[in-house]
Amino acid sequence: MIVSASRRTDIPAFYSKWFLNRVRAGWCLVPNPFNLNQSSRVALTTSEVDAFVFWSRNPSPLMNHLDELDERGLHYYFLFTLIGYPRPIDPGAPPLGRSLGTFQELSARIGPQRTIWRYDPIVLSDLSGVDFHEKNFRRVAGELRGATERCVISFVQPYRKARARMEAAAAGCADPVDFSSRGVRALLGAISQIAAENGMQVFSCATEQDFSAYGIRASSCIDGELISRLFGIEMAVKKDPYQRKACRCAASRDIGMYDTCLFGCSYCYATSSFERARANHARHDPDWPSLAQPVK
Repeated sequence: MIVSASRRTDIPAFYSKWFLNRVRAGWCLVPNPFNLNQSSRVALTTSEVDAFVFWSRNPSPLMNHLDELDERGLHYYFLFTLIGYPRPIDPGAPPLGRSLGTFQELSARIGPQRTIWRYDPIVLSDLSGVDFHEKNFRRVAGELRGATERCVISFVQPYRKARARMEAAAAGCADPVDFSSRGVRALLGAISQIAAENGMQVFSCATEQDFSAYGIRASSCIDGELISRLFGIEMAVKKDPYQRKACRCAASRDIGMYDTCLFGCSYCYATSSFERARANHARHDPDWPSLAQPVK
């Protein structure tokens, strides 16, 4: 079994103490996102879990405890989202300089193969157009040279719950992406070239578009083949049936909860209400078996 921690919230940034308590206990409870009165028990022991996949914008709080995870024999890698958007689009993200330092520190600790850079999602707007992304990607890739071997990209898909706040953040944020446009094609080519110059390979995430002409292959963020290669584990990898059709991720158990992240990204699909997220976080107790007792 693979445990995802988490698509639904940033566990390393905001709930590290809870996660460590649950690893020590060997299990956690995960409320059903469609029926909060139901919960399922998820084992977190090394005998049950092949690997943990951490999704984070700021893994610093968990990085202080990696020695304990290693001593317990846990296998894990990080998907580290690092972009550097203007504040209206990403109001709560850590400053870019600090994130670069954290990324480099994490990579030095666990290795570049287990520290994967997510330049995701790509939002095209008046504040973050093609020129912004090319210059920004070049800067970040240069800083991360040697610290990662893999970069994952996707273009934003404006979900209904996020559309209003995206439109408020910047003009064009919620507009459909025209993949046939000269600007988007030029950006894809530039991203692929810049990544190669910095020793990285670019992969796309959950997109129906074919970017192979730019040297960008479709891949999976929760990658069973990568886990097998990193940790020498033989796994029968199956696609996660609960993800979008274009998503290639391996089946996993996600232990996070929606409406619990505090970063406030304008495009976030996992937070329908920032007020509810703050309320859930305020009521959080790291000794609870589930991440939060949700505000309904």
